Amino acid sequence: MSSTLIISVIIIYFLVLVGISFITGKSDSNASFFSGDKASPWYIVAFGMIGASLSGVTFISVPGWVATSEFSYMQMVFGYLLGYLVIATVLMPLYYRMNLISIYGYLQSRFGNLSYKTGAIFFLISRVIGASFRLYLVANVLQMAIFDAWGVPFEMTVVVTILLIWVYTFRSGIKTIIWTDTLQTLFMLIAVGLSVYLISVDMNLNFTSLISTVKESDYSQIFFWEGKQHFVRQFLSGAFMAIVMTGLDQDMMQKNLSCKSLGDAQKNMFWFSIVLVFVNLLFLSLGALLYMYAEIHGISFTKADDLFPAVALNGGLGIGVGVLFILGLIAAAYSSADSALTSLTTSFCVDLLGFDEHAGAKEIKQRKLVHLGFSILLVLVILVFKAINDDSVISALFKVAGYTYGPLLGMYAFGLFTKISVKDNWVPLVAVLSPLACYVIQLYIPFGFELLILNGAITFIGLLLLREKKIVLK
Repeated sequence: MSSTLIISVIIIYFLVLVGISFITGKSDSNASFFSGDKASPWYIVAFGMIGASLSGVTFISVPGWVATSEFSYMQMVFGYLLGYLVIATVLMPLYYRMNLISIYGYLQSRFGNLSYKTGAIFFLISRVIGASFRLYLVANVLQMAIFDAWGVPFEMTVVVTILLIWVYTFRSGIKTIIWTDTLQTLFMLIAVGLSVYLISVDMNLNFTSLISTVKESDYSQIFFWEGKQHFVRQFLSGAFMAIVMTGLDQDMMQKNLSCKSLGDAQKNMFWFSIVLVFVNLLFLSLGALLYMYAEIHGISFTKADDLFPAVALNGGLGIGVGVLFILGLIAAAYSSADSALTSLTTSFCVDLLGFDEHAGAKEIKQRKLVHLGFSILLVLVILVFKAINDDSVISALFKVAGYTYGPLLGMYAFGLFTKISVKDNWVPLVAVLSPLACYVIQLYIPFGFELLILNGAITFIGLLLLREKKIVLK
C-alpha cells in the first residue's frame, strides 16, 4: 500500500478534525473546556463514548485474542453492563447532585483534602502511562507503514502525532471532543464493519452464511466454566473494570458531566452500554474471520497483534481495506488520546490548582500552559517506551497504571457504603501500600483482572484501620 496514499488520507482526516474544532471551539473559556457549557446532547455523547472506551490497542488486539481465548471476552462485556448500571444509578446522581467538574471532588467532601489530592494524582499517573502506551503503539504502526521509508525519525512522528491532538483540543477541550469523538467513532465502526463485509465477500459468504461460519468456527465459544476464563471471574472482573475505568475515571465521566441534566447523562450511559455489547461482538467476529482468511491465503504473522495489520495492508484484499484499517486505527487511538489529554488538563487545573469554570483570563492562560505541558509529557513518556524497547517492561509499566484504579475503587466504595470518618492524613499511605501489597501477592498467587477487586478490598480494609470516632452524616 502506497505510503503517499496513507499520509494523504491521514492529512484529510485531521483537516476534518481541525475544521470541527474551529466550529465548536469559538469559546476558550474554562466552562467550555471543562464541562462543554453543560450543553452536550446525550445521544452524541453516547455515540462518541464508544470510540473513547476503545482504543488503538483494542482495535488491533481484540481480533487477535480469539485464537487463544475465543469469544470469552464477551463474558467481561456482559459484566460491563452491571458496572454501567451502577454508574448510572449510583455514581452519576452523586456527581450531578454535587455539581462536580472533577469527580475527585467527592473525595474532598467525604474524607478530606489529602484524600482528594491522592485520588487525582492516581488518576493522573494512570492516564499519562495509559495514553502514552496507546499512542506509542499507533506511532509505531505509522512509523513502519510510512515514515521509515521517508527517513523520518520516530521522535518527529511522535511530536507530530501529539501536536495534531493539541491543535484541535487546546481551545475548547471537552466541547470539541464530544463532536470529534463522534466522527472518530463513526470512522472506527465503518472500518470494522466494511472489513468484515469485504472479507466475507472474498470468502463467498452472504449474511446468513457469515453468521453460521463464525458460529461454527473454532473461535466462537463464549461461556467457560473453568480456569481463568471462568464466567463468574470474568463477569465480576468486567463489572468492576467498568466501574473504575469509566465511573471513577475523569476522562470518561467528563463527557457524561457535560450533558444538560442527570436524566440525559443516564440515557447516554444506558444506550452506550447496550451498543458496546454489539460493537465488541463485531470486533471478535472480525477476529474469527481474519484467522480463517489468513489460514486460507497462507498469510503469516509473528504475533496476534500483527494479524489485522498483516491482512489489511498485505493480505490482497485491495487498497480499500488498507485505507479502512489506517483510518480505523487512527480513529480508535485518537478518540481515546484526545479525551485523555483534555481530562488530564482538567484534573490538574481543578484538583491541584483549584480552578473553577468561572476563572478569568489569567487562569485560562495557565490552563493552556498546563495543556501544553501534558502534551510535552506524553511525547517524553512515549520516547521512554521506545528507548526501553522491551515488550515485557512496557507491559509491566502499563500494568502499573492498572494498579492505580484499585485504591480509587476502595476509597469510593468506603465513602459510599459506610458512614465512617477516617484520618485523612494517612489515606495517601494506604493508597500507595495497597497496590504494592497486590504486587507482592501476585508474585505468589496468580490473579487475572480480578486483582483489581483485591486491590480495592485492601484499600477498604486500610481505611477501616484509619477510622475516627465521629460519623459522617450523608
